[in-house]
Amino acid sequence: MIEAITNYHIELTEGLIVKQTKAEHVMQLEELQKTVFPTLADDELIKAVHYLKHIELFPEGQLVITDQDKVIGMTTTMRTFFNFNNHHHTFKDIIAGGWLSNHNPEGDWLYGLDMGILPAYRGRGLARILYRARQDIARNLGLKGQLAVGMMSGYGTLSKEMSGETYFNQLINGQRKDPTLSPQMKIGFEPVALIHEHLNDPVCGNFGVLIKLDITKEV
Repeated sequence: MIEAITNYHIELTEGLIVKQTKAEHVMQLEELQKTVFPTLADDELIKAVHYLKHIELFPEGQLVITDQDKVIGMTTTMRTFFNFNNHHHTFKDIIAGGWLSNHNPEGDWLYGLDMGILPAYRGRGLARILYRARQDIARNLGLKGQLAVGMMSGYGTLSKEMSGETYFNQLINGQRKDPTLSPQMKIGFEPVALIHEHLNDPVCGNFGVLIKLDITKEV
């Protein structure tokens, strides 16, 4: 549990630091988006000017991992009320063009809009550390847990062989692993629903999977 949500600061054994996003990080965050999501449509990438607005609207929900002065990981979140009976939404809609204006300061779920680690730093469990930090924040705020939409990043290369529904069903039935969703499920996220045309990215055939992590779960 953290003492002050607006001053999240954890030093990792690798010499890396998890901390609140500041204005000094936003230009690096824009470049990190391009590196982590190279095939995502440009109008769905979050830019430096957007990150500045996120810090203004919901500072405790924005986190980076730094190595000295270098930003090597990040996550962007907001609070929301969510209707699970009407789960379909697009990434472009939920980020409101990147401006985070859908953030509801009274919302009872922490919605994770993005998560990224520089390729050279992957394989160290840093994404898990960010998910754990988000769970700390959600718990401190008294929320129900975390929501996100994971990318079926292994589907794009198989899209001519099977439907998105088949891939999704194989994934949730344990018949298939996905580079993005399988690690999220291993952390504790539960798949809720397949979302068609969630974002504009051929890597996942534009599909997304709504996932949730209840506040009772430890990361």
